Amino acid sequence: MRSGRRRGHLLGHRLGRRFGWLWGAYGTSALGTWLAFGAFPLIAVQVLHAGPAEVAALSSAGAAVGAAVAVPLGPWVEFRRKRPVLIAMDLVRFAALLTIPTAFALGVLGFLQLLLVSVVVAAADITFRAASGAYLKTLLPAEDLLVANARFESTTWTTTIIGPPLGGAAIGLLGPVATVVADAVSYLLSALGIRATGGHEPRPERPDAARMRAGDLLDGWRYILADATLRPLFFNTACFNGLLMAAEPLLVVLMLGRLGFTPWQYGLAFAVPSIGGLLGSRLARPLATRFGQHRVLVAAGTLRALCPIGLALPGPGTGGLLLVMGVEFGIIFCCAVFNPVYATYRLERTASDRVARTLSAWAVTTKTSTALLTAVWGVLGALLGPRTAIGLAGVLLLATPLLLPRRAAAPLREPETTRSRA
Repeated sequence: MRSGRRRGHLLGHRLGRRFGWLWGAYGTSALGTWLAFGAFPLIAVQVLHAGPAEVAALSSAGAAVGAAVAVPLGPWVEFRRKRPVLIAMDLVRFAALLTIPTAFALGVLGFLQLLLVSVVVAAADITFRAASGAYLKTLLPAEDLLVANARFESTTWTTTIIGPPLGGAAIGLLGPVATVVADAVSYLLSALGIRATGGHEPRPERPDAARMRAGDLLDGWRYILADATLRPLFFNTACFNGLLMAAEPLLVVLMLGRLGFTPWQYGLAFAVPSIGGLLGSRLARPLATRFGQHRVLVAAGTLRALCPIGLALPGPGTGGLLLVMGVEFGIIFCCAVFNPVYATYRLERTASDRVARTLSAWAVTTKTSTALLTAVWGVLGALLGPRTAIGLAGVLLLATPLLLPRRAAAPLREPETTRSRA
């Protein structure tokens, strides 16, 4: 087994058949998600004739309530086999999304149903991410985690480039409900792919036979805040993601409103820079191998915080469009280098019996902070104007590198556990 794995390393880091199925499942569901990107707001506006307040509630409240629903699921996932949980979450998302085209065909689709489905999907997303991180850590040895996370990151940006244009064409031909069907089917295919990974996964044992208590819901946050390396990284990612995403709706208003860009120009401004995601994800592992994970983490985390303030500067015309594209390219490239290194760093610093709770707490906090900051920046945009509010977010982002870990973490010591290998 050991000599076979060394040959795999020499042949381009083959991570085995089981990882291949997991990777394929991830790519399928990611493509489905990007095909349906923006479908819910479009359905709300075009089909249900919802107003701005309802559309905003669909985006922010759905994510926030979904995050709250996911809080008790982290401890629940920790002491269960992760592969069945992954399959179950895919099937939950498949079933929830499929209710939308069904209700539409029957003429009974309503806004409340859209909101409830967005809550269910958001909760299932968080639970899936928590279980997938824990499953990946049991599936691969530590030295292969960065390779795997870089491949996931590369797949994310590939589907980001391909999905929205195809989804836009499908919406134009068939309507927004059609892309929801495609998204639902992608989760069904993902469930089948994860089931095909096979292999034996031992059932995690609880430290005691007691039932879960209310205090156990906070275990993930306790673990993060008690670790000198995870704690600053936790606050960094929550603040960076929240501030960056909070400015996005205002950028839509600025570009499509005051600057007079057309929808296709706006789409181009974000599609072309996604190529930076492919480049960054391919460079993440070579850079970490040469300079060390901590140096790459700090450098990429700092550089990605310097770019967003440029989004407050574009003017009308080709020059403004090129400026947005250049800034977005810089942000996406740095994030694509940062993300796989950060994901690996986080897994390596988290004990195997704490991964699901830690990742769940992390995702809940990130989604909640993003929803909250998006709402706050919506108010600031109305009071100060979109350009000023975007600039304020950019200025605050300049402080986020101060939250990155100051020094490389010592290796985490934990008892040897039996890993399920490919």
